Amino acid sequence: MLSWFSPAGWARRCALRPWWTILAWLLLLAVAGVSAAGISDRLMTNWRFTSEPESVQGRNLLEEHLIGGDYPAHELVIIRSDSLTVDDPAFQERVMQVTGALAGFDPVASAVNYYQAAEVNPQQASSLVAEDRHSTLIPVMFDGSYESVEDEAEDYSDLVHEQSGNGFDVSTVGDLSGGLAFAEISESDLQRGELIAIPIAMVVLVLVFGALVAAGLPLILALVSIVVAIGIGGLLALQMDLSIFLVNMTTMMGLALGIDYALFIVRRYREERVRSDSRIEAIARTGDSASRAVLFSGGIVIVALFGLFLIPTTIFRSLALGAILAVVAAVLAMLTLVPALLSLIGDRLDWPRRQPGMGAAAQEEPVWGAIARRVMARPVLSLVLSTVILLALAAPVIDLEEGATGTGAESIPDGEIRENYALLESQYNPGILQPIDIVIDLERSAETEREIDDLIQRIEADNAFIPATALTWNAGDSLARLEVPLAMLPGEPESYDAVERLRDEHIPAVFGDRADQVFTTGQLSVQYDFIDSTIYWRPWIFAIVLGLSFVLLTLVFRSLIVPLKAIVMNLLSVGAAYGLLVLVFQWGVGNELFGFERTPTIEAWIPIFLFTVLFGLSMDYHIFLLSRIRENFNLSGDNHASVVSGLQVTGRLITGAALIMVVVFGGFAAGRLMMFQQMGFGLAVAILLDATLVRSVLVPSSMALLGSWNWYLPSWLNWLPNLWVEGRAGAEAVGTPPVEPAFGADD
Repeated sequence: MLSWFSPAGWARRCALRPWWTILAWLLLLAVAGVSAAGISDRLMTNWRFTSEPESVQGRNLLEEHLIGGDYPAHELVIIRSDSLTVDDPAFQERVMQVTGALAGFDPVASAVNYYQAAEVNPQQASSLVAEDRHSTLIPVMFDGSYESVEDEAEDYSDLVHEQSGNGFDVSTVGDLSGGLAFAEISESDLQRGELIAIPIAMVVLVLVFGALVAAGLPLILALVSIVVAIGIGGLLALQMDLSIFLVNMTTMMGLALGIDYALFIVRRYREERVRSDSRIEAIARTGDSASRAVLFSGGIVIVALFGLFLIPTTIFRSLALGAILAVVAAVLAMLTLVPALLSLIGDRLDWPRRQPGMGAAAQEEPVWGAIARRVMARPVLSLVLSTVILLALAAPVIDLEEGATGTGAESIPDGEIRENYALLESQYNPGILQPIDIVIDLERSAETEREIDDLIQRIEADNAFIPATALTWNAGDSLARLEVPLAMLPGEPESYDAVERLRDEHIPAVFGDRADQVFTTGQLSVQYDFIDSTIYWRPWIFAIVLGLSFVLLTLVFRSLIVPLKAIVMNLLSVGAAYGLLVLVFQWGVGNELFGFERTPTIEAWIPIFLFTVLFGLSMDYHIFLLSRIRENFNLSGDNHASVVSGLQVTGRLITGAALIMVVVFGGFAAGRLMMFQQMGFGLAVAILLDATLVRSVLVPSSMALLGSWNWYLPSWLNWLPNLWVEGRAGAEAVGTPPVEPAFGADD
């Protein structure tokens, strides 16, 4: 009797009651659709920490004791003229007009131009004029934080651009305008990724199945999973801060995994349908094999992704949650909706073929069997060569530089924002947009003032800073703010080194034992803490993901060797992906071929994200391949023949599934946002390597070398629960009982 909680049990029940199952999913889709429709209004284009590193502590002190409210958002309005300079009366008149328009915009707290500043602080005013004197800056401070004025970004942008004309170009740059551009490009990239991925995925599915209905079913199921996952995300966004990354991640993972999972299940059903006269029985047996593999595979993906929650930022929370929701929705659809649809569609699944299951009749692919035999004939040579190739691809990782561009120049690839950043770098002090705030939480005294003077002298002697510091005390003289402009664009590797010197050298050298009461904050310090946080949590995430994955795989395959090999092979794939990221983006080797821009850094969240996602995704292929190998081994006890047979049966299927993932990730890499280019490229190349070099060479060669040792489980671990019913589906399919492994548990 099938267990109530088993995939086979769910498959049978849903197949017997298809219309009730479909009705339940239609109701879920309706609710999810309503929630998904309004999700963009609930998501943040910015991000924040969910803990309190130094930059957050400093910002909180400023808000409480100096600003008297939220840390205000800032923008720089740029007024340019090709024919006039700031010394011309007409230029001054236009600047005053623009300043008045900005001051009249409700969210703006202050807007001070060059001419006004010159009457108060000539040195500060000079920093607002370009070297060629054909442009000037108007610093704009908003009455509230970025989050509180984010909804006004579009109106503010329209107001600024309305000031252009009559020979003047007026534009803006900063976090608010950058966030607006980031959101627009992110949505555009999402649409582009879908337009690229969906048609190509359909073509691949047709080639794999050779039937239109069978090919269309996985695509429909993937789209259903995406809508449901985004709808759930929309509800969660009402309760917690989430970024727009959630939608991108849910769509990408939903397409990749939804299609792949459905592909494996539909293919196995077609095999079982050839063997069984009963459609319901074929669906149940599919649930006991392919659906069970999907369940375990999805579980391992979720386990890997949970590691991202350790990093206390809304970015990682959104990335992890978006991916997990996509996996959960996809797995639930595979366990329930797929059996119901297969029950209704029946043998029409093979339309336009005439005979049911024709495409499944040729289950074995001779090409993959031939590859497996050649590799297993020279296992040592195959193992060494493939490992050397992967290590060579991983070698550039030693030069990995991590950064955090946010919505800055490097993140926005083109357009007005990039042009304005270039203008700031060439004509102004490039660090004027994001100065470092040093918050001194000490009572004003002769000693404190002397220490501040000493700190200013050390800063002015450091070439990373501009000697134009501005000191402000609060009303009670209990807290001081020292604004320190950089001599470079924020986000460059040298800018993070400057923050590190302030914290580790300059401030401790001046304040001594009282240095723990001095903080650096501002956008650059926040980014520095973000990078530091990812580096700190990285070994913990690696340990948790590797440890839990080892345990789960041991329970699934009842072997210590299989999970150990899987972990090593996955680490090789991830390492190669890291190396290729550095090679293409940092070193610029082949970046133009892919349409990528060379960057000085890799986004700090990319490496740890790639590790968790790739570790989960690559386990898909290992589970689907090794489950077939294990199934054959339980029947025959012949390790060599089981490996060849497993590769023959799954070769075409896994290749098609991997190609679909590569297409999906490649579609997102074809977008304009640099961070998604890096993410999509890293995922695509790692999956490609894992599904080809690892699966076709490393797996069979290592299986050949170890023989029956592959399935070794010491007797003292026999108490472990058996998550997989060993050989059950295969034994029932051919009508023979499973045999015990040839390798004894105590050997």
